[in-house]
Amino acid sequence: MRNLGTIPGQMVKPSAFGIKSPVGTPVRTTDAAIASGNTFLISELEKRDPKVREPLTSFTYARDIPIRVGGGWVESTSALNIDYGVTEGSDDSLVQAGGANAVPVIQANLNKDKFSAHIYSIVMRIPFVDMQRQAITGRSLEQMLTKGVRLSYDKHLDANVYVGMAKYGTTGLLNSPFVTASPASTGASGSTNFRSKTPEEILADINSAILTGWENSEWDLSAIPNHVLTPYDQYNYIATTKVSDLATMTILEFLLQNNVATKNGSELVIAATAYCSGTGAGGTDRMIAYRHDEDYMAVDEFVPMNRTMTMPNVDKVSYDSIYMANLSEVQIYYTQPISYVDGI
Repeated sequence: MRNLGTIPGQMVKPSAFGIKSPVGTPVRTTDAAIASGNTFLISELEKRDPKVREPLTSFTYARDIPIRVGGGWVESTSALNIDYGVTEGSDDSLVQAGGANAVPVIQANLNKDKFSAHIYSIVMRIPFVDMQRQAITGRSLEQMLTKGVRLSYDKHLDANVYVGMAKYGTTGLLNSPFVTASPASTGASGSTNFRSKTPEEILADINSAILTGWENSEWDLSAIPNHVLTPYDQYNYIATTKVSDLATMTILEFLLQNNVATKNGSELVIAATAYCSGTGAGGTDRMIAYRHDEDYMAVDEFVPMNRTMTMPNVDKVSYDSIYMANLSEVQIYYTQPISYVDGI
C-alpha cells in the first residue's frame, strides 16, 4: 500500500477504519484533531429553515372593548355624569290645575368619575457585535426583537382590559368591585356547569344575565347587554355540540338566535377569553354579559406604543431603543348593564 506522508522511521498501523495513521495511533472521527472539520461538514450539509417560529399565544382585548386613541402624556382621565331630579317625582306631582302657584322644579346634579393612566415602557437592546453579524446570518435581530416588543405590549393590554393591574389597584372587565356576581342556576343534572346542562338551561343562564343588566338599566333599549364572554372550554362546547342528536344546529347557533337581546333588536356576540377561567368566586369559571359600546365603557391609548428614542450604550456595547405608551385603566361609565355569572 502506498505511504501517504509518513514520518521516516515510524511504523504505519492500520486504524479501525482502514485509514493509515503516521504516528501509529488510530485516528477516529470523534478525535479533537478533526472535530472542527466534522462540524464544518455538518453545517454545510444541513438544510436551514428560514422561518423563525414565534411563541404560541393569543390576545383578544381589541375585540371586547372600545379603544380610543389620543390625549397625550396625561396622568388621569375623567368622565362627567349628571343626575336629574324633580320635586316630588315625575308622576302625578307634575299635574297642575289652573292658577297653581307651586310648580315642580327640575334639578341637575353633576359629578365626575376619575380613571388613572399608566406608562408602558420597554427597552430593546441590540449588541453591536450581533448587529454586525446580521450581514452573515441574513437575519435581522432588530426585526425579531421588535416583534417581541409588540407581543409584550399586546399581552399587557390584554391583562389591563380583562383583570387590570392588581399591584397598582386597577381592575378590568371581569373583576370590577362595583358589579355583583350571581351563581349560575342548577340544571336538572344537579350541576351548574354548561357541559352538564341542556341547551334550554344554558339559554336561560344567558337570558338571565342579559335581563339582569337590562333591568338594572331601567329597561333602556340602548343599554341591552350585547356581548357575552365565557371561558374557552365552555365556548368550544356550545360551538361544537348539536342541540340534539337529530338537529344540525349547534347550541351556539341556538343561543344566538333565541336570546332576549336578539329578540329586542340588539345583535348579541358570544365569545371566549382565557381570563374568564377561574376568575369567579372561589376560583370558579365566570361568564360576563355587558354592553359593548363606547358610551358605556372604553380604554384610552393616550399615546400608542412607539419607539421614543435610540442611543448607543458604551457600557453594554450596544444600541438601546426605548418603546413607550400611555394607557388608561378600563373606564366603566355604567356598571348597571354588566352581569357576572359564576360557576358555569
